[in-house]
Amino acid sequence: MRALVILFALATVAGPVDAQQTAPVPMPESYRGTQLNMLKVQRSLLLAMVDSMPESLYRDRATPVQRDFAQQVHHCAYAVAGIIAQYMGASLPALPDTAVAFNTRAGLTAYVNTVFDYAEGVLKSQSAASRGEIVNFFGQMQIPRWQVWDEVHQHTMWTAGQIVANFRKHDMAPPGFAFF
Repeated sequence: MRALVILFALATVAGPVDAQQTAPVPMPESYRGTQLNMLKVQRSLLLAMVDSMPESLYRDRATPVQRDFAQQVHHCAYAVAGIIAQYMGASLPALPDTAVAFNTRAGLTAYVNTVFDYAEGVLKSQSAASRGEIVNFFGQMQIPRWQVWDEVHQHTMWTAGQIVANFRKHDMAPPGFAFF
């Protein structure tokens, strides 16, 4: 009987310890400013790429299986908007026509700016309570909404890095990268 009591006591203690290990990490409100800066860096890098690539090469691919330059920039930007809409509960904004965005500097610039204006607006208006809510991120993990912003940043920078191949194919230097 004593062994049962000890086992029950251990099980009771183990429950809260387990719950504490999976509880979301609260993020200081000041971190929102860091995340806004990340969005600004992402926008700046994509716009520098758009400005640096000649329009005549917007539909060019570094390899046959890769997205072309404009599609890759579009993917970086659209993923920001799509992920934000899905996980922040915000409506997706009306986005510029991709037929224009894929073929003109002005169109691709407008596309990137529309997405990042939207993302910055959502981040600035997100309540502290919303930032702490847990979401099932792509069915892979449970994370607080504040962390979704960091995942967006990782995706954008990783995908933007792939665009460097489009510049290298034409012996062009990609625009410089400056974090914050």
